[in-house]
Amino acid sequence: MKEKEKLFLSNKAWAKEKQKSDPEYFKKLAKDQAPNYLWIGCSDSRVPANEIIGAQPGELFVHRNIANMVVHTDLNLLSVLEYAVNYLKVDHVILCGHTGCGGIKAALSQSNFDLLNKWLRNLKDVYYHHKEELAPIQNEEDKVNKLVELNVLEQVNNLVKTGVIQKAWNKGVNVTIHGWIYDMETGLVSSLVECDKNSEIDPIYKYQFTDSQSDTL
Repeated sequence: MKEKEKLFLSNKAWAKEKQKSDPEYFKKLAKDQAPNYLWIGCSDSRVPANEIIGAQPGELFVHRNIANMVVHTDLNLLSVLEYAVNYLKVDHVILCGHTGCGGIKAALSQSNFDLLNKWLRNLKDVYYHHKEELAPIQNEEDKVNKLVELNVLEQVNNLVKTGVIQKAWNKGVNVTIHGWIYDMETGLVSSLVECDKNSEIDPIYKYQFTDSQSDTL
């Protein structure tokens, strides 16, 4: 049996099981989506966003990329963030990294990854900004997982720096940003940091909005 056929059979079995437990399941799901969470995670196939927090379809708006990065020139990420905050009205943005991240490992190496070098450069910059803390760590696994943590903190800060988040906070929308780590060996998530509209923003990254600009949120 071809791989494609296996996937279609699995899909049919899944759909049948869902309809068996709730005959109106897909009709209700097709009407609209109203997720309360935006999940920004790693593309790693071992980190299924919905499953690890027990979320059902429709409960989680998801964006994934290599090493859960928030890059200020990434229009894909920014568009997802804009849609989630301003149109879906999510209350929470979860930025989740994970132990043993392959993107982090690649960034710590001196290997050439061709096109990926441009993306990994962002992670190398995170390392560079924290090299005094990271360089003394001799164990490679410990170094990777420490950079995973520091990267989550950096990417949460990058979210705070976006006009999307600041504009929402300026409007009084208390969307909360969470920085999490998923432990691959235990299956458990832990919280590193949490930011809301009362969080401090360095003045150089802080935007000033006029009343008319706030009304367009």
